[in-house]
Amino acid sequence: MEQEHTGDGPHGAPSSRADRAKRRQIMEGAQRMFLAQGFDAASMNEIARAAGVSKGTLYVYFKSKEELFEAIVEAQCRAQGEEIFALDPEADIAGELTRLGVGFSRFLTRPGGLSEVRTVIAIAERMPELGAKFYQAGPAFGIDSLKSYLEAKVAAGVLEPHDCEIAAAQFIDACVSTTFKPMLFNRSGPPTDERVALVVSMAVRAFLAAYASKR
Repeated sequence: MEQEHTGDGPHGAPSSRADRAKRRQIMEGAQRMFLAQGFDAASMNEIARAAGVSKGTLYVYFKSKEELFEAIVEAQCRAQGEEIFALDPEADIAGELTRLGVGFSRFLTRPGGLSEVRTVIAIAERMPELGAKFYQAGPAFGIDSLKSYLEAKVAAGVLEPHDCEIAAAQFIDACVSTTFKPMLFNRSGPPTDERVALVVSMAVRAFLAAYASKR
């Protein structure tokens, strides 16, 4: 029988390396259950079995199914931010925007990614705080990161002055135009590399045509 914990981490969970690994183990098991059954159908008993822990241990780390799902979503969003929206201020702007666009498109259309988005949308009405946290950790974080990058380029004279927040949001949406939403509604499967490259290259060209410095 697994030994239960108490400690100084969230909700009494210890913060050692072993406990971080246990937390990750639980989240991976829960993610498999959410993908297989959906949020509402997956029970904490089934999540505990899928994660290979006792139900008591599960509740040491996560006090509810909602908190567990929120942790999974926030981890995915954090990975997105660290890998995709870490923009290099010294790199060529066209190349950096292209890298961002391709990476973001692949992140959204990755296996299992749409299930998380659909689940958040499905439960956001009755749990608006979860929907708000998802938006803040994911879409809003990406827009804010790109906005800051664009503002620096405006200050350096690389781009003409413009509303960088709106431009950032429009560019991000343009990079997944005709690829993400058809998948979201089961209209089509994942885009090919060629399709992603074409869509992103058009988004980059349109952005630079509109905002690149004319001086």
